[in-house]
Amino acid sequence: MLWGSLALVVSLAWWYLFVIAEQMSAMPDMDGMRDIVGMHDWTARDYVAMFIMWAVMMVGMMVPTAMRAIRIYTTVAQAASERGSLIASVYVFVLGYVLVWTAFSVLATLLQAALDALGLLSPMMASSSGLLGAGLLVVAGLYQLTPWKDVCLRHCQMPATYLAGRFGPRLVDGVGLGVRHGGYCLGCCWLLMLLLFVGGVMNLVWIAAITAFVLLEKLLPTRFFVSRGASVLMIAVGVAFLIVES
Repeated sequence: MLWGSLALVVSLAWWYLFVIAEQMSAMPDMDGMRDIVGMHDWTARDYVAMFIMWAVMMVGMMVPTAMRAIRIYTTVAQAASERGSLIASVYVFVLGYVLVWTAFSVLATLLQAALDALGLLSPMMASSSGLLGAGLLVVAGLYQLTPWKDVCLRHCQMPATYLAGRFGPRLVDGVGLGVRHGGYCLGCCWLLMLLLFVGGVMNLVWIAAITAFVLLEKLLPTRFFVSRGASVLMIAVGVAFLIVES
């Protein structure tokens, strides 16, 4: 039941992204595309539409990468139930996790609006500035090497260590634990999410590539060359872009 419902939610999120991407690619002219992506003075409707897009995209991208923590929570909840104890529903835990990425979606929407106002985004919501794209790649690559990334990634790779002893029966316990786990996940991946502005926020191949990288990074038992190698690659590509632009 749990895994089926989560698979359905994630599938619907990706279907939504596919539909939006198809609508954008089917626009007969740039003016029509501007009406969808908001390449004009943003109205309240634009903000709401872009927020929904980001929020749904975060569900499609990030819920699959939290499966290890969800599985651990489910196992503990089942064991507690067999002992006659009570732990908040795993759905509440997932809700807390999603709330963190929903909050991120608000900030991403505001950033997109600011970049759009400065004329730095293409109709497909990719950076139209080589300097911006290069800067995002270099900063994301450097962040991969920081202690903050290490701490957050270690938690995401081994969530049992953190989750142990923090379970509770109340709604606030489950939501709070999901929020805390989501906070570590956000600390691990927020700059990777901003790389969507490099390849295009509605570029499904780029979205899938970032999702696959985040999933692979979290599934590895320790921090092997994937993170370090990705860091070197991001910095190298970013520097190459900077050289071309200069």
